[in-house]
Amino acid sequence: MSKKHKITDEEVALINTKQGLHALLRNKDYNLEKVIAEARYRNDLRKKQEELIRLQNWVIENDKKVVIIFEGRDAAGKGGAIRRITQYINPRHFRIIALNIPTDDERKQWFFQRYINQLPKPGEIVFFDRSWYNRAVVEPVNGFCTKKEYKRFMSQVNDFENMLVQSDTYLIKFYFSISKSEQAKRFKEIKSSPLKRWKMTPVDERAQELWDEYSRYKKKMFKKTDTKIAPWVIINANQKDKARIEAIEHILETIPYQKKG
Repeated sequence: MSKKHKITDEEVALINTKQGLHALLRNKDYNLEKVIAEARYRNDLRKKQEELIRLQNWVIENDKKVVIIFEGRDAAGKGGAIRRITQYINPRHFRIIALNIPTDDERKQWFFQRYINQLPKPGEIVFFDRSWYNRAVVEPVNGFCTKKEYKRFMSQVNDFENMLVQSDTYLIKFYFSISKSEQAKRFKEIKSSPLKRWKMTPVDERAQELWDEYSRYKKKMFKKTDTKIAPWVIINANQKDKARIEAIEHILETIPYQKKG
């Protein structure tokens, strides 16, 4: 344990919680500061997850529709955040959407059609692990769409989102932002793990090389689509725990459910 840290009574109580003991067992070098920080995170996360259950109950009882978009660079932690948000809520009343590349028929449809097919019914929350904004950044950077298709998307997306919101759908747009060095570090960890190596795709492999091009399209996306009715919420995701808490807090603050007490 750290010799510099003088433990307080409050921290002793924190370590003696279920979350604190779990953090202590996970910390192999018994770094007290790390144990306390993880215990605080786990306790905070658990409280917010309890609030998410209340929020979902309000959505169900009042037939509300909620769409939450998670965008960001590869390895930014979008999937991990979604897992923490959905960990304890009722699985019958939410869906996580991570669409594959479009089929031949879908390519011939209006671009937004396959996303419309995934929108929530009353009483449901839908989480998009990447969304229609693939066409704003990933597709043009990697040559997966034409310039004409990109321009058409950028000219239509704000109207599409306006229609969503005006049809009584709550829309939250998260962008998880990480640094180039942090992305490189996470890619290295993924490649070195037999359990995670499957996550690396050919697009991921080129992400560092195309960093500046991604940045250019990302700025254009923000400039065009950060609107009053559907603003972007940029999350600093270099620290995964903080990013997850910040995302949950924003959801709890944005959806007008009945808060506890």
